[in-house]
Amino acid sequence: MYPNLFQLPEWLPVLGGAPITSFGVMMLAAFLTGGYVLKCGMVRQGHDADKAWDLLFWAVIGGIVGARVYYVLLNYPRLAADPLGMIFSRGGMVWYGGFLLAGALVLRRIHTTGLPMGRTVDAAAPGLAVAYAVGRVGCFLVGDDYGRPTDSWVGIAFPDGKPPSTATSIAANFGIDVDPALIEKYGEVLPVHPTQLYETGLSTVIFVVLWSLRLHRHRPGWLFALWLVLASAERFLVEFFRAKDDRFFGFLTLAQVISVILAAVGVAWMTRLRLAGDRR
Repeated sequence: MYPNLFQLPEWLPVLGGAPITSFGVMMLAAFLTGGYVLKCGMVRQGHDADKAWDLLFWAVIGGIVGARVYYVLLNYPRLAADPLGMIFSRGGMVWYGGFLLAGALVLRRIHTTGLPMGRTVDAAAPGLAVAYAVGRVGCFLVGDDYGRPTDSWVGIAFPDGKPPSTATSIAANFGIDVDPALIEKYGEVLPVHPTQLYETGLSTVIFVVLWSLRLHRHRPGWLFALWLVLASAERFLVEFFRAKDDRFFGFLTLAQVISVILAAVGVAWMTRLRLAGDRR
């Protein structure tokens, strides 16, 4: 784990001594990588590269604000107890919140600039997959969003995670009853499923699939709809291994419910495009 890569020099005004976190660096890398893939797709379609970076700007704004707002609302007891501390703390971002707000802002920008909606979101689909893969590396480095305790060979301990993968912390933060045999074998700090790496690997596979299909013969928008289905399925499966405390729907988490809805939207979208006929 490398939560902080380095600290800025003390003599710098305002930011002197502030840490440069691995999560922040990887989040920046995720946006830039996704933006570059989007630019390649849009240039191939005959559009100016600046339009891709314009869309990326709105994706950054919506992604950061939406992810933060979702996290704050999801943790409303802490918000009620300490509103200012919760709102202005550095930690806490949720992917789906960022995706939903960023998606709304980007779609609006595509509409207002007169870009072709279907072709533009198709160009964005591979970039979304690779950006998600890169971003999850940041979660791994900071020790966040890990999975349930495990005795398997894939288990990784996060003694300084956010929160630490200790038996006490896991029980308190996620309401998980830890197997006493695991505590007896490993002590207080437990190995957990590295779900961040699961998502990085699966999203990389999704990127390869989408990239290989970028010249598809279906109607515009088909590739983006396929990404919705694949990304939602990936998140739905990985959630079963995640250490979570938001299982408001029986054994399903809120993220899984959202995944089902988005996957259904993707399937309906693909079906509608297929019934409309291929482009050629």
